[in-house]
Order: sequence, then C-alpha cells, then structure tokens
Amino acid sequence: MLRSDNLVYRAAGRALVDGISATFEPGLLHLIIGANGAGKSTLVKLLSRTLRPHAGHVCYGEMDASRWSERDLATRRAVLSQAIEVPFAIPVHELVMMGRYPHFRGRPGASDERICQDVMRYFEVSELGDRNYQTLSGGERQRVNFARVLAQIWEPVPGSARYLFLDEPLTFLDIRHQIDFMQKVRSFALRPDVVAVAVVHDLNLAARFADHVVLLHRGRVLADGPKADVLIPEHLRTGFNVKPVLLENPETGEVHLAFD
Repeated sequence: MLRSDNLVYRAAGRALVDGISATFEPGLLHLIIGANGAGKSTLVKLLSRTLRPHAGHVCYGEMDASRWSERDLATRRAVLSQAIEVPFAIPVHELVMMGRYPHFRGRPGASDERICQDVMRYFEVSELGDRNYQTLSGGERQRVNFARVLAQIWEPVPGSARYLFLDEPLTFLDIRHQIDFMQKVRSFALRPDVVAVAVVHDLNLAARFADHVVLLHRGRVLADGPKADVLIPEHLRTGFNVKPVLLENPETGEVHLAFD
C-alpha cells in the first residue's frame, strides 16, 4: 500500500500541493487527473520521493518513505518522468539495462539480461536493441524508456510491494500505442504486489482503464474514488471548467466523455 498524509509542497510562495491525503492500494491502476497547474506532477514527485514535502508524509507500506535508503528504494520503486534527456549516444539495449543498475554491482548477471529481453519484448522494442537511442523517433524513445523503467521492478521483491510512477507517459505515442501501453500497464498493475500510479490527460483513457481516480483542483483533492464516482459532470465542470456530456456505448456499456 502507498499512503500520503496531508502533503504540502510550496514553490515561489504558492502551495502547489496543499494538504493532500490519499491511499493507493496494490492490484489496481490509480490515475491522477486534473487541469494544468492542478498539482498532478508535483504530487507524483512527492509520492515517488523525487521531491520531499514541506509538510506531511508518504508511507510505503507501514514505513515512512524518508526512511528508505536510495538503493533499497531503487530496487522496488521505478519512475517515468515527463522529460527524459539522454545527451549521449547509447545502444537501446544498454539504456534498458540501466533499469537494472540498482540490482547488481559491477556487471549484469544472466537474470538481468533475461529481464531486459523480457521487457523489450513486452513493449515491442526488441528489434531496436542495437540502434543508437539518439536515432529513434519520439514514440520509439518513449517505448524504450517504458522498458527501462519496468526492468527496474519487473520481478517481485520478497517481503515488499513494487511501486510504479508514471508522469504523463503517453507523450509522443500515437493512438494505437497509447491504448496498447495502457493495456500493458493495467495488466502489470493488477499484480497483487504492485502499486501503480500515473498522471494522464485523456479523460476517456482514464474512464476506460482506471480502477481508482484522484481528481485534483488547485492543489487539493476534489474527488477521490472509483472512476464511476469521480468522472461525473459535477466534478468535471469544477475541475476542468468544461461542460461534459457522458455517452454510453450500447454494445459494451463503456462510458465516453464529450464536451460541449
């Protein structure tokens, strides 16, 4: 389980995250949504310990995240941030292997090599293994980075959950790869020892794939719960300042959002 208690983070005299408390259970896909400036990326950085809060706590299981060593945390927590810069030439398979660095000293072992091959197949980038990362398209780079991040926590950690954080992971992906990625992330998130939290902008993808939604508004939680309880017109009007229309697919029963 992952829990935040009354998190506060300020910048330039403004509270970007203002007293957020939320619980993220394993075996579910948790999606954070909200308008630009609502505090989504800041919250993910606090949850993943990329940022330290000015007040409040983040707990991984029963332990305060601040008590984990960097190495121990790196073996069970993986983060895909918005901006990923690799300013040097590197083969794709070596970049993916970087996700295994917390798990070995010196040289990777046979299990590290196997895991990298597994995640590259999972994200359909095996054929890119010998390519220079710098020559890839934006979408190809994003898929390679998915593989790198998942390689970090691909296998269970005895006695601990695994934590996956994704900040706007669908950037650069075409619609087919967006849907394919969300399907694969949700499949991984449903494992009983995985806590998966992602920021997304597309509300229809949230409606389709989320198990639990946190809607932020001006640095605070506006709504938190199952998607059917959060993705309702009243919340969306307040959170996004738009007029939503809910459309139900008569064949599948899935709800899609349109905006007037």
